[in-house]
Amino acid sequence: MRAPVAGPRAEFALSPLRTPGSTMSVAQLENIRSTPRGSAGAPAWALVSAGAFVVMMACGNGLLNDSDTLWQIAVGQSIIDHGAMPYADIYSFTRAGAPWRSSSWLSQVLYAQAYALGGWGGVVALAAAAIAAATGLLVRALGRYVAPVYAAVIALGALALSMPHLLARPHVLVMPVMVLWVAELSKAGEAGRAPSPLLLVLIALWANLHGSFVFGIAIAGAFGLDALWNAPAAQRGRLVLQWAAFGCGALLAACMTPYGWGSFIAASQILGLGGLLNIISEWRPADFGHSGLFEIAVLGLIIGLLCSNISFAWPRALIVLGLVGMALAHRRNIELLALLVPLVVAARLVARFPVIAVDTQAPRKSASPVMLALLVALCAGVGATAAYALRFTPFAAQPSVAVDALKQHHATRVLNDLPFGGYLIWRKVPVFVDGRAELYGEEFDTNYLRALELRDVDRFLALLSDNNIDATLLAPATPAVTLLDRLPGWKRVHADGVAVVHVRDPSRTSGEVQP
Repeated sequence: MRAPVAGPRAEFALSPLRTPGSTMSVAQLENIRSTPRGSAGAPAWALVSAGAFVVMMACGNGLLNDSDTLWQIAVGQSIIDHGAMPYADIYSFTRAGAPWRSSSWLSQVLYAQAYALGGWGGVVALAAAAIAAATGLLVRALGRYVAPVYAAVIALGALALSMPHLLARPHVLVMPVMVLWVAELSKAGEAGRAPSPLLLVLIALWANLHGSFVFGIAIAGAFGLDALWNAPAAQRGRLVLQWAAFGCGALLAACMTPYGWGSFIAASQILGLGGLLNIISEWRPADFGHSGLFEIAVLGLIIGLLCSNISFAWPRALIVLGLVGMALAHRRNIELLALLVPLVVAARLVARFPVIAVDTQAPRKSASPVMLALLVALCAGVGATAAYALRFTPFAAQPSVAVDALKQHHATRVLNDLPFGGYLIWRKVPVFVDGRAELYGEEFDTNYLRALELRDVDRFLALLSDNNIDATLLAPATPAVTLLDRLPGWKRVHADGVAVVHVRDPSRTSGEVQP
C-alpha cells in the first residue's frame, strides 16, 4: 500500500514496484473535478460525434450485416400495426404460442419507423446517429478531466474497438443512454454523494430499449460502494440510505415498461442459456489464440495499469476488473469495456499523468451555435445523400432466390439454418429457429445445432420426422446438406452460393441416390 493520490482513505495500488513521477496533488485533482466544463469539451464532442456519424454512414452495409435486424424490424412493425405487445411467439412453427416477451420493444418500433420513413438508409441513419451520440457523450464526459484532443483519441479508440459488434440492432440504440448513465454515476461516486433522481428517467428508457438494463442497475450498486468509500465517515450513514433509495427507485423505474416486472424475467432468460452461449458467435469468450484489436487492447490495458502505478479505490478496481471479465467471457460485451472503462479510470489517469489534464485556467467558452447548426446540417446532408446514393442491403447472404423456390413448392414447415431465420420472418415464412435463443432454450438449440452438424445423425433424422419437415433451407457448407443429397425421399430443387433447398419427394425409392 502507498499513500493515496486523493480521497479520504487508503486506495488499491495496481503497482507498488516504483514511486510515481510527476503526479497531481489532491487540490489540483479536486479543482478539475469541481470546475464546470462548458467550454473546451463542447466543440470536441460535437466534431467527434459528427465525424463518427459520417464514418458509420459510409460503412452502412456493415451495420446491416446481421439477419437479426430483419426480425427486429418485423416485430416492431407488428407492434405498430396491432397496437399491442407480443406475449407469445407467432413467427415459428416449433414454438408457436409459447410465451415470449420482447425486451427491446421500443428499439424495434424505432427501427420499424426508420425503415418506413427511409428504407434501409433510414435504419442505417438511426443506428449511426446512436453510435455517434454515444461517442460524442463519451468525449464530453472525459472532457471534464482530459484535454479535448486526448478525449477525442480515447473515444475514437473505443469506437474502433467496438466496431465488430456495431450493428443495426437494439443494443446500439441504448449505447448513448449507457454512457450517460455511467458518466453521471461515476461523478456521484467520485464526489461521495448520491446521484440525481433524474437519472431514473435514463434507466426507465434503457429498460424499454434493451434487456441489458439489468447491467445498468448492477453497476449502480458498484458506484454506490465507491461513493461510500470517498465520503467522509460522518456522512456514510445518510449516504447509505440515499443510495438504497436510488437503487429501489431504479428497480421501480425499470418496471415502467409494458411488461412491468416481466422485463426482468425476459432479460434473465438470456443469461440462463448456459452452454449455448459458448456456441452462439457473439456470446463466445475471447480467443487469445490469435491477435486481434481486442486482444491487443486488453493486454495493453493490463500492462499499462501495472506499469503506470495508477492507484484506485477498491470499488473502482472491482468495476474495471468486472468490465474486463465480462468482455473476456462474451465478445458482445467488448463495447462495454471500450466505452465505460475510460469513464471509470479518467480521474486517476489524470492524477498520474497531469500532462493530459484539461486546462482549468482556460477561459470558458461555449460551442458556437452556428458551428453546431453547421455540423447538424452536415450530418443531415451526409445521411440523406448516403441513403439516396448508396445501395444499402441488409444481411448480404440473404437467401432470396432460395426462399422463392420454397414458396413455389408450397413448403410450410421449413428446417432452416439459424442465420436464415431473420430473413424467413421478414418474408413471412414460419421458421424452425431464429435468433431468439431465449425463446427456444438451451436444450432445443444445442440439439438442433448438433443435428445439422451431423454429430448425431439419428437426431437429425428424428428432427425431420418428428417436426413433419417438408423442406430444408441450409447453407451450402452445412454438413446436413450432403446427407440430404443422398437421403431417400428428399430432392434438391435449388442451390446457389447462399443456400441449398431440399424438398420431400415421395416418388424417390429407398435405393435412389441423387447425383
